[in-house]
Formats: sequence, C-alpha cells, structure tokens
Amino acid sequence: MSLSRIWKPGLFVVMVILAIALFGRSVLTRSSNANAIPQLVFVSPSDPSTFNTPLNQSAFNIFGFINEGLLTQNGITTELEPALAESWKISEDKLKIVFTLREGLQWSDGHPLTADDVEFSYNDIYLNEKVPTGIRDILRVGDGYPSVRTLDDLHVEFTVPEPFAPFLRYAGGISILPKHALQKAVETTDEQGDLVLLTTWGTDTDPREIIGAGYYRMTDYVPGQRVILERNPYYWRKDETGQSQPYIERVVLQIIESDETQSIAFRSGELDSLDVKPEAFGLLKKEEKKGKYTIYNGGPSAESRFVGFNLSKAKNEKGVSFVDPIKSKWFNDVRFRQAIAYGINRDRMKNNIYRGLGAVQHSAIGVSSPYYLSPEEGLKTYDYNPQKAKELFLEMGFQYKEDGQLFDADNHPIRFNLLVKSEEKTRVDAAVQIQQDLKAIGIQADLQVLNFNTVLKHLQGRDWDAYVGGFGGGGVEPHSSFNIWYSGGSLHQFNQGPYPWEKSLQGWEVSDWEKEIDRLFQEGARELDESKRREIYGDFQKVVAENVPFLYLVNALSLEAVRDRIENIKFTSFGGAFWNLYELKVEED
Repeated sequence: MSLSRIWKPGLFVVMVILAIALFGRSVLTRSSNANAIPQLVFVSPSDPSTFNTPLNQSAFNIFGFINEGLLTQNGITTELEPALAESWKISEDKLKIVFTLREGLQWSDGHPLTADDVEFSYNDIYLNEKVPTGIRDILRVGDGYPSVRTLDDLHVEFTVPEPFAPFLRYAGGISILPKHALQKAVETTDEQGDLVLLTTWGTDTDPREIIGAGYYRMTDYVPGQRVILERNPYYWRKDETGQSQPYIERVVLQIIESDETQSIAFRSGELDSLDVKPEAFGLLKKEEKKGKYTIYNGGPSAESRFVGFNLSKAKNEKGVSFVDPIKSKWFNDVRFRQAIAYGINRDRMKNNIYRGLGAVQHSAIGVSSPYYLSPEEGLKTYDYNPQKAKELFLEMGFQYKEDGQLFDADNHPIRFNLLVKSEEKTRVDAAVQIQQDLKAIGIQADLQVLNFNTVLKHLQGRDWDAYVGGFGGGGVEPHSSFNIWYSGGSLHQFNQGPYPWEKSLQGWEVSDWEKEIDRLFQEGARELDESKRREIYGDFQKVVAENVPFLYLVNALSLEAVRDRIENIKFTSFGGAFWNLYELKVEED
C-alpha cells in the first residue's frame, strides 16, 4: 500500500503524483516473541516533501496517519461520520454549520484540543492569503470564503456567504492544526517578509516535534529509507469495551522508488501490503496462497492517468516565455490536442501495458462516481484513429515530408519533450507507447524520465512541454478537484496562473472554455439539488472532452495485496484496504 491510499480528512485536496535503499533487516524482521510490538510495514515511492500540512503538494505524505479532521469518510458507503466533532447541525438556510467537539480531546503532545484550534486552522492558516496552500482553493464559495468563529471550547461555527453544496465535507474534512505549536510561526515574519510558517516543520525538523491529532505520531525519519510512527497515546477513539484504538502500535513506511523493487520487497515478506500493478499481477496471483496474502479487487480505481500539454502563454520575470512560442501555438490549437487524442492507441495500452486489468478512461470524473457522464449520454470520445489525426493536422496547415515527419505551416518539425516520473513503471511504459504512437503520425516526442520530486519542480516552474501525469481519487464530490480545474487554482497545471507568492504573471491568459469550467464549478457548488448538480457536472465533462486539456488514458483496476495476518480488512476502491486502520489487528506468526 502507498501513503496515498490511507484516506483521512485533510486528504480531500488531491495532489499530483530516488534511488532508495531498503530498510535494514533489524527494522523489518518479524519476531515470534510474544513481546514483539504489533506493527505494519507500508511502502512509499518517494520521501515526504514536507511535514507542513498546508504546504504539501504531494500524494506521498504522512498526513493521513498523523492528522485528523472534524469528520471522516466511511470507506464503504462514502458517508461522513464523526471524528474530532461528535455531531454537527446545519441551519435551515444552509449557510451555517455548528460543530460540537468531543470532550477531552488532546494533541499528540498531550495539549488540549479545543474549538480555538479549529478557528486558528481555518482563519490563520488555510484562509490566510499569505499561506500558499491549495486547500484555500477548494474553500472558495463564489467570490468569497467561509468565516469561522469559536462559540466556546466545544463549539465552532462555520458560515458561508451563499449555499455551498460541498460545504459539510470541506468544513468537516480538512486537518485541524495545533494553535499552541504554530501560532507564533503565523504571527512572525522573516527578513524577506514571509511568514515563518512557510519554513516551519520541513523534513529537516525532528519528527518528534511534529504535532497532530491522528492515529499516530512520528518518531523517526531517515531520508531515502523510512518513516516510523508510533501509536498516538492521546488519540480519542476507543472500542465498545473501552480499549484505545488503533490496536496496531507501530507503522513503518519503507521508501522504495521503483514498482519492481516494491514487488520484490513484498514477495520477500518485508511489506504488509502492495498496490498491485498490472505487470506484477500474474506472478503475485500465482504466489497468493504460498505468500499468505490476498489480492483484493475493488473495480476501476478513482485515480486517473493522462497526457497533458502546457498551454501557458505566460512569461517569466525576464520576459521569456515559459513555453517555446512555436510549440505554444501548436498546443493552444484545440485541433492539435484532439489530433493527439486520436493518435494514441489506448486500447493497445490497456491490453499490453495494463494486461487487460483496466478500462479506457474517457471522462474527467471516474465511472464509479454518481456524477459520471458516459459516452452513451453524449460524452465526446477519441477512439484510435490515426487518419483522423492526420486530417486535423492538415486542416491546421501542417504538412508531411517524404520521410513521414510532420511540419507546421512555418516549416518547423513537430517535436516536443514528454515528461514522466520514473518511479511508476506502468506510467513510463505508457509514455514509451505514446512516443511510438506519435512517431507513427509524424511527431517526435523526446522522453524525460525523472524522479517524482524533479517532475514536481518542472510542473511548478512551468518548465515543461507535455507530461504523462496522474491524480489520485477525489472521492464522490466533484468539487474536490476544484483546485485542478479552477483557472486560478494551485494545481491548474496545464495553464498555471500566479501562485500566491507571485505578484503577477506577465502574459497569462485564461481561455473562454476555462472560464466556462470556472462558471460550471461555481454553479455546481451553489446548487443543492442533486439531479441538477449531475447535469452541471455533465456539462463540465463535455467541455473537458471537447477541449482536451488532459487526454485520459487507462483507468486501472484497484488491486491491492494484503497479508492474511491483518484482520478486519474491508476493501473498497474508494477506501482501499486501510481506511479503517484504527480497528485493524495483526495476528503475529
């Protein structure tokens, strides 16, 4: 299992996704000694990029273990359930929610957790314009934001300027942060005038200083090797007999870069779970009984894989375009993007790379979502049709030379870089096939296979042409991807606007279809009638399919291998195997 599969509040903001040594045997070896500590060993393909929750932009993090929100989501039903808040009440006009906290809540350092911490988390951090956090994007309500105020130690009131359908999930779901530990960092600036918070709780911080309200707290972090977490002794949850939860005392996160090495570590018994990639499924399935594990299948996953082009026309502070203007002209012509879509053989990708363990993805919203619009309902699709691709290129004034190479109307060869992260073999294999498919229609795509954190730097710096990317599942609420689709969102990667720390962005333009998506998301958030919301998000999917900012590839099956020694697994595609980690037990060998 990867870190991104632990669903907890605070992971609503779905983010995009190092030659690593294996753990020492002293950490991983299981003991039959009756005094051995019950533990689980998970895997991450990348080091955490930060221990500072609002600044995180990576799916590979530890926040699902150490943080908690007011509410949580049931991994089977996707219904909201009490967490730090034991109850909540919504006003008749749908503009206010009052949350009642549990009595006696404490932070992982034993300090009391009260409504002041909730107000601080929202007003001083998430809604603070000086804090560059993507969480602020999804809290936008029309042209405004919620207001939050403490009523007393156990009661906190949220108010929105207009009805906001995702309000309860967002107000309840985001991680609460400790005021006593972070208030000074929010009130103090450095020599450059930036909040000290922006350099607080980096990965160079002693893990024991990181405070949360979740199941676990960190005790150790060795970059490139592991993160170790121990059970939070102050966590609020208890079972019906009064025993503290979670039952499992320690979690070890082993950092292993490649899928292949992860698979070897799992098969050798060093990991307790593994997200099963298509290329490993056959071997793992054959060894299932001998290895004493079960491969769970939750159907199509909520995650996405896609090809995206950099549509930015903006320039850096020196007046130099982020994207070569010649390439930018191609990328910003919708016919070019549609031609690329017709030119990629996704059925071949599904059958060869995914071993048939998936389905071609057509929509920005997953098939398991109640808001999904199917091709039969009017969604535009791009079945493999290289002849159609060539016709669109010719319509743009492009021409083919005798050797089959495609040139634009100004006699520039059609050539660009294709960025992909190295840690995921399936994604790299998909990029290689895309390179082959594009060559067949006269285009040269030069692969840039880089580690995940380097890919992130390119994306954030707008220094890329095209990339094979992916986003994690956002649950059942479409607005959870607002920071991706909103033109001013922090993850609007295909045409990234100014970041909070940028005063302006020279030459940045928002297209009419992007503005239409902005309008639809605002309308969808305001609409409380579910049937009307489905129509609105259906229109959104049509706009995306027509304009192809992302060409979606293959939606893999949600497959996870889990040791049979772990009791009470309730696997689903939304929650994975460990959404109910607090009630799992380990039967020691």
